[in-house]
Amino acid sequence: MFKELSISNIKEKFKNKELNPVDLANECIFQYKKSNSIYKPWVCFNEDIILTEANNSYKRIMDGKPLRFLEGIPIGIKDIFNSANFPTQMGSPLWKGFTPGNDARVVYNLRDAGGIIAGKTVTAEFAVHALNETKNPHDPDLTPGTSSSGSAVAVALGMVPVSIGTQTAGSIVRPASFCGVYGCKPSFGLIPRTGSLKTTDSLDTIGFFTARPDDLKTVFDVCRVHGPNYPISYAALKDMNRQNKPGDRPWKVAVIKTHTWENAPEYAKQALNNFAENLDSDSNIEIFDVDLPVEMKISHSIHEVIYNKSLSYYFSNEYESYDLVSPVMKNLIEAGLGVSVENYHAALASQNELIALMDDFLKGFDVVISLSTLGEAPLRDNEELPDSALMWTLTHLPVVSAPVFISPDQRPFGLQIVARKYNDLLLFNFIDYLQSVDFLPESCYPNLDL
Repeated sequence: MFKELSISNIKEKFKNKELNPVDLANECIFQYKKSNSIYKPWVCFNEDIILTEANNSYKRIMDGKPLRFLEGIPIGIKDIFNSANFPTQMGSPLWKGFTPGNDARVVYNLRDAGGIIAGKTVTAEFAVHALNETKNPHDPDLTPGTSSSGSAVAVALGMVPVSIGTQTAGSIVRPASFCGVYGCKPSFGLIPRTGSLKTTDSLDTIGFFTARPDDLKTVFDVCRVHGPNYPISYAALKDMNRQNKPGDRPWKVAVIKTHTWENAPEYAKQALNNFAENLDSDSNIEIFDVDLPVEMKISHSIHEVIYNKSLSYYFSNEYESYDLVSPVMKNLIEAGLGVSVENYHAALASQNELIALMDDFLKGFDVVISLSTLGEAPLRDNEELPDSALMWTLTHLPVVSAPVFISPDQRPFGLQIVARKYNDLLLFNFIDYLQSVDFLPESCYPNLDL
């Protein structure tokens, strides 16, 4: 159901009494029982809570109250966000059973819009790199991605139409690519981080996964900050000259191959090139083959310094519980302890320079496109080569990973679409256009094994 119907479709069926929120709750529970024991995307799931909230939503509808933006929609929440009626354990035995007793602000916004929190999805330990129990639904031997993988898999399996994740490097884009769903990392700071795990102040970004592209803007508008109390983003998002392409010219689309292009297999390179050629055949799209500013080649090393130093600061107490911390986390913390304060501040200064550089670069284009990942998901235990996902996180840009490509082994990998910082609405408008002319799939990539 959740792959076939958009949120607006569901609300229309509510109005016509063809569906109700209890139907959605039962579908969520059915899909959970069908697949969770195999693929394990959930760390907490409560049927009673889901059905109780669905009945409350149904009663609102029957009482004639207006439908809210996410009325009755089941939603998965990455287990690094506070939630009033579920524990928040952050993928670590150190926090097992922790109950904060409140909602993170984004969780509050989702509930306020009528969303039903189905439970907490599995995250890597402290939203870093060590994989947890979640399996890739296309092949359990392959990685499902990085720390937001539980949220991506829950959507890929049709358990929920929407789930919330975070990205500090590539933790939304990569699971979206490997699991074949839509993943959105908005511009840095547009979704408030209050009540969520902090790993890195200048990188942590809240985003989400959807089964369908037509739900991206709806979820974004529910989750993001609004109003003049946020003057920079408010001015940018209200500026229709920024958020809409002038009607008398084609979309300006830059094809970016980045310094990680050489790591991609030939089938992935060919897939991006073919997609760009198809776009170029549309008279409403103008394609530019463009090199990134040469300064962006240092983005991975800059990110590493900021990331490791921040982990060593924020997780110093956890590090003392040495036996309960993964080797991956220990190594990152120890690397961060070796970074001087001077080098950390220099890396932050370099990040700010790259943010300004990319903001200026993107003024010449509506969007840029690149590969989301190097290709299909690798084996779980394989060390992966760098891809481009963290480059856009470092420079605070909004991105969507779309499940466009299929590898020779019939596994998904994504197209990454990137816009200027705070041009999130322009990004969604471009995606709407691509969907209208059949360049994007209407739903997430089908699971061939189910």
